[in-house]
Amino acid sequence: MELKVKSLKELESKGIKVPQFDVESMVKKTKEDPVWVHFGAGNIFRGFIANLQHALLDDGVTDKGIIAAETFDFDIIDKIYEPYDNLTLLVSLNADGSTSNSVVASIAEGVKANLSDEKNAARLKEIFENPSLQMISFTITEKGYALTNVNGDVFPFVTKDFENGPTSPSHAMSVVTSLLYARYQKGKYPLAVVSMDNCSHNGEKVETSVKTIAGEWLKRGFVDQGFIDYINDEKKISFPWSMIDKITPRPAEEVKNMLDELGVENMAPVVTSKNTFIAPYVNAEVPQYLVVEDKFPNGRPELEKAGVYFTDRDTVNNTETMKVTTCLNPLHTALAVYGCVLGFDSISAEMNDKELKTLVEKIGYEEGMPVVVDPKIISPKSFIKEVIEERLPNPFIPDTPQRIATDTSQKVAIRFGETIKSYMKREDLDASSLTYIPLALAGWLRYLLGVDDNLEKFELSSDPMLSELQSKLEGIKVGDVSSYTGQLKDVLSNEILFGLDLEKAGLADKVEGMFLELIAGKNAVRDTLKKYLA
Repeated sequence: MELKVKSLKELESKGIKVPQFDVESMVKKTKEDPVWVHFGAGNIFRGFIANLQHALLDDGVTDKGIIAAETFDFDIIDKIYEPYDNLTLLVSLNADGSTSNSVVASIAEGVKANLSDEKNAARLKEIFENPSLQMISFTITEKGYALTNVNGDVFPFVTKDFENGPTSPSHAMSVVTSLLYARYQKGKYPLAVVSMDNCSHNGEKVETSVKTIAGEWLKRGFVDQGFIDYINDEKKISFPWSMIDKITPRPAEEVKNMLDELGVENMAPVVTSKNTFIAPYVNAEVPQYLVVEDKFPNGRPELEKAGVYFTDRDTVNNTETMKVTTCLNPLHTALAVYGCVLGFDSISAEMNDKELKTLVEKIGYEEGMPVVVDPKIISPKSFIKEVIEERLPNPFIPDTPQRIATDTSQKVAIRFGETIKSYMKREDLDASSLTYIPLALAGWLRYLLGVDDNLEKFELSSDPMLSELQSKLEGIKVGDVSSYTGQLKDVLSNEILFGLDLEKAGLADKVEGMFLELIAGKNAVRDTLKKYLA
C-alpha cells in the first residue's frame, strides 16, 4: 500500500483520512488556471498551508489546489513530490499521545524554481502570465530573502543576478522578480506576494528584496520604469504581512515505524544532496495559527473558512508581537539555553522540570503579560495557556533545546528586549524590578561558556556572533568566581544585542549578579534556579 492517488481507498481502510474531492480533476483545473503558487516545498507548507487549501477542496469551497515551487533543494521535488503523486501523509501529534493521520492532496504540481532549466522556466513563466493567478506565497526561511551578509555586503551570487538581469537568476528573490516582470510584460496583471515565514515584518522583507533587485535591473537597462511603477502600485502588486505559528519538526523515527505497522510502504526519510532531512510524511503539532493582512488585488482563496485570520497590518503586527515577545518565543529561548546547560535533549522533558516550568510561567504570565499587546483576534491569555499547558509539554513533538538555541544572539533583542523597553516606557512599571527575564539572559550568557552544570563541556549551537561573544567572555571559568573581572560589562551595554542598554534599564547589575551565581561551581545552575523559583 503506497502513498499514491490509486491507493487512496486502501489508505482509508487503515483509518487514514483521505480527500473527499476528485484529485485528478483538481490537478487538471489547477494546471489550466492556477490561483496560487507557493515557494518553499518543505514541511511547514506541506503540513499546514497545503492542508488549509485541502480543507477548502474537501468542503467544496474551491476546485483548485496549489502549485509548489521549490527554490533551494530541487531533490525535494524529485524524491518527495513526484514519487508520491504530490501527496503528503500528515501525522498530527496529539498531546495525549494519539495520532491523527490524513492525506493532504491539494498540491497539484511540483515545480523547480530554476530559471536556468528551460522546462521549469517555461512552466513558471506560463503560470505567472496567466491572469487567473491570485497569490504567491513563501516559506523559504528568513535567510531566503536576504541579499546581503551580516556585514551588509551583497552576496556574490546576488551581484551576479544584478549584472545578468531577469534571464536566468539564481537567488529566490531574483527568480520571483523575474517572474513578476514576465507577468507585467504579459498584461500588468495584479497579484499578491505573501510571505508566510516565521519572521518579523515578513512582508516588508520580501517587498524590500524584490524592489531592490528591480531597481538594480532598471539601472542596467534590463527592465523599464513601467515595471518599477507596477510593483510599487498596491492595486497591482501587494506585499501583505502575516504571522504563522505551527511546529513541524523533522520526521520522527517513531512515526515512520507506526506507518510501517499500518502497512504504508516507502515512508523512510531521505537526506537530499543539500542535506535536507525530509520524508513523505510530515509529523506536526495540532495547534496552528495563520494571520494575514487582507490585501489581495486579484482576489484570494477563501482561507478564512479553513481558520485563517484576515485582518489589517496593525493587527498582524500585534499578533506577531504577542507571540514573539511574550507568549511563545521568549519561553522557548529560556528553555533552550537552560536545557542545554542542564543536559536536556527535548523541550517537552524540560516542562516536567519544576524549576524550568516555573521559569517560563513567570516570564510569560508575571513579567510579559502586563505589557503584552492584545491583538483582539486571539486572546493572549488563551494563547500562552495553550503554549505552556499543551504545546511545550507535548512529548510527541521531538523538538530539542539545541535546535532552539541556534542564533540566540539574533533573537534576544526581540524576545526579551522589547518587554524591557515596554516596562521603561510605562510610568506604572519599573524595569529594574524584573527578575525572571534577567535570569533568562544570565542563563544565556552562562550557556555561552559551553560547560554544563556537571562541569562537562558541550557543543554550542551555531550562532553568527558566537566567536565574538566567547572572546568577550574569555577568562571566565565555571567554578572560579574570581576569574570574572567584569567581562560582561561591554556585552550588557550592547544595544544591538539586547535592543537597549541593560545598564540604563537598571538590569545590568542584576544579570551580572545572577551570572556569578550560575558559575559558582558544580550544580550552581540548578541551585540558582531553585533560589529564584522556589
